[in-house]
Amino acid sequence: MNDQFPVSTLRLALVVAGLVLALIAGFGIGRLNPHPSSVAGMSTTAGTDHTHPAGTPVHEHPEGGTEVGGLAVTSAGYTLAPLGGTFTAGRADEFRFRIQEAGQRPVTRFAIVHDKPMHLIVVRRDLTGYQHLHPTMAVDGTWSVPLTLPEPGIWRAYADFSTFTTDGVQTPVTLGVDLVVPGAYTPRELPPAARTATVDRFTVDFQGDPRIGVNAPMAFRVRIGDSTPTLERYLGAYGHLVVLREGDLGYLHVHPETELAGNALMFRLTVPGPGRYRFYLDFQVAGEVHTAEYTVTMP
Repeated sequence: MNDQFPVSTLRLALVVAGLVLALIAGFGIGRLNPHPSSVAGMSTTAGTDHTHPAGTPVHEHPEGGTEVGGLAVTSAGYTLAPLGGTFTAGRADEFRFRIQEAGQRPVTRFAIVHDKPMHLIVVRRDLTGYQHLHPTMAVDGTWSVPLTLPEPGIWRAYADFSTFTTDGVQTPVTLGVDLVVPGAYTPRELPPAARTATVDRFTVDFQGDPRIGVNAPMAFRVRIGDSTPTLERYLGAYGHLVVLREGDLGYLHVHPETELAGNALMFRLTVPGPGRYRFYLDFQVAGEVHTAEYTVTMP
């Protein structure tokens, strides 16, 4: 070996080169693996980045791990900007709004989630009059949808959507805004808690015990008398469950397991805290969508 290049120097150079190669390999592996929320077969708990493969057993979330959405007009850098918000009771009107980002620029790029780029949930503040609508977007980013608010009061509209960040990451957001219907308003009391609901000719009951901070399974079964109707996919799934909290009207949208369990719709729900909640289950039979409603009390 040449005296100008001692063995110790050569060994040091090889060690450094090995570390550099390891770092490069690790970075490449990280680039090849997508964010967990984009991996097929994973579902994201509402309001969190927490993911669960289908069939994950019941488990606890860290304290504060589940947050409701729809409490503000601005969140995650996006703003819900309504173009008018006063309606006449019982009259068909058009609700128009934009989703804006910094600088009031309208957002025009949305992800398709359950067959639609935008889900609009509307309910009066006493949790009556639930509607699940799907606005359409103009080229300038203005959304519009026919809307009839049947009675006076303050109504809450939730824009439930996903956008793409500049680096292509899908970002789910739920924003909320109040709509006003002038007139005499007497709020209705919530029905008592029950596990069975009747809608049109259907009886729908649920099994399972929702728990605070725990990802717990719930099964909903639809019946007509003693028979079981054939459930059809609606918006890409056999059902959709919207949960609203009494008081602040905090919002959760819970998607089901991809397949039925026997004849039951399976959901996994984490209740964020004590209080009374209203559950709205959308399901479809013979091309028609029905909504079963429940009151659930969490002590």
